[in-house]
Amino acid sequence: MAGFRGGRRGYKVPKEIGRGILEAKSTDGPHTEWLGMKPYYIHTLTIDGKEYSYLSDDKELGIDIGKKVTFRHKDTKQGNIIDKRSLGVVIDPSELN
Repeated sequence: MAGFRGGRRGYKVPKEIGRGILEAKSTDGPHTEWLGMKPYYIHTLTIDGKEYSYLSDDKELGIDIGKKVTFRHKDTKQGNIIDKRSLGVVIDPSELN
């Protein structure tokens, strides 16, 4: 049954949405898996006491410790992994003046 999406085949577990205060960050890299691949960095982030991994092309994360962040993530055997380009700073309108 090609194209059948209701059964077990093709079923994707929805990604979880996380939000919290960035407490700590460390960067490891640059890494390259194969020849010709652009180097990437692994950022290990502690958000509300839980560790997450975030892969990025940039050495600097661009988010300061103490900021409230939001992201999409999935729990795997290797740990909690934040989706590429889903990490961002939460903007609270009540704090803007």
